[in-house]
Amino acid sequence: MTAVRFFSSLANVPALAWDALHDGRNPFVSHAFLHGLEAQGCLREEWGWTPHHATLWEGDLLVAAAPGYLKENSHGEFVFDHAWAHAYAQHGLDYYPKWLGGVPYSPVTGPRLLALDHGHRALLLTSIQDEALRLNLSSAHINFPTPAEDAGFPEGWLPRIDVQYHWRNPGHWRDFDGFLADFDHKHRKNIRQERAKVQRAGVTFRVVHGDDASETDLQVMFGFYLRTFRDYGNSPALTLQFLQHLATSLPRNLVLFLADHQGRTIAGALCLRGGDTLYGRYWGAESALPGLHFETCYYQGIDYCLREGLKIFEPGAQGEHKIARGFLPTFVYSRHWIARPDFSAALAAWSREETLAVRRYARSLQEHTPFKHRD
Repeated sequence: MTAVRFFSSLANVPALAWDALHDGRNPFVSHAFLHGLEAQGCLREEWGWTPHHATLWEGDLLVAAAPGYLKENSHGEFVFDHAWAHAYAQHGLDYYPKWLGGVPYSPVTGPRLLALDHGHRALLLTSIQDEALRLNLSSAHINFPTPAEDAGFPEGWLPRIDVQYHWRNPGHWRDFDGFLADFDHKHRKNIRQERAKVQRAGVTFRVVHGDDASETDLQVMFGFYLRTFRDYGNSPALTLQFLQHLATSLPRNLVLFLADHQGRTIAGALCLRGGDTLYGRYWGAESALPGLHFETCYYQGIDYCLREGLKIFEPGAQGEHKIARGFLPTFVYSRHWIARPDFSAALAAWSREETLAVRRYARSLQEHTPFKHRD
């Protein structure tokens, strides 16, 4: 008999059982990453993140699970539903709390319904809906599932799409020069000039994995992260302890690109590495040297992917400027179950219109590709 259980902490779920439900190629759904957020002070109650993980058990065997959270706001989700919350408020209804299936602060595509088979996955979704009704929640949401997973959602889970900018190796790029050879002259020249400015300034780069990172490296990178959030007036969610945790628990998944200049580290980008994908997450700098941002955040990552044989580089959400540097528009997905049938019908119509608009936007972006041709 299958039992449904929701947990307020992944400490209550054995790591081996959780990680047996996925192939290990996406570090963001690993027990080490998700539990690390909880244990190292990154999920703060005042920011609206309360762990509420969905699990299915057959006896002592974990057969399905979804990382989930009760949300009192939409902070740190990157799928924007503020208009929905406003619509609820206009009708005198509460949109929050809601249930969110996803990875906090991480707009990266990956598996969300971890299961041994399709039947357990379907039952997991039904259990999430039942839990939302039991708790009198307005809705349940699954953010950034894989395209294959998105295609398997049943009717009633409203689809939404958005656009990010991803680098993909079509298979014939062996090095950075080969990558640039597919660019038109204007964009190829611009990238070479950007890289040359950084080199002429005397900046050198180190690629440091978690198990090679010194305590100083981690502290400096964390300082850059804090500086960036402070510069933009945002509150940093991650802690130094979490970064230290990643370095020890996911040592080869954590990748730091550190820029050194005149004897000190002046900039850095924090990335995570998956099976065939590099995920850019955070960057920061204490210097505004020309070209430093693009070199640290994009070109060093592309170089790394080409050396390591990685096929995809997801540098983070938003940013049309990434197109000129070889990151092309890519659809990302989310699914939404709305408890009230009247609101579900209205939001379904809204989502259809949004989808048409996003697809038009993506087509317009394709006109600005820097490549001479697309394979």
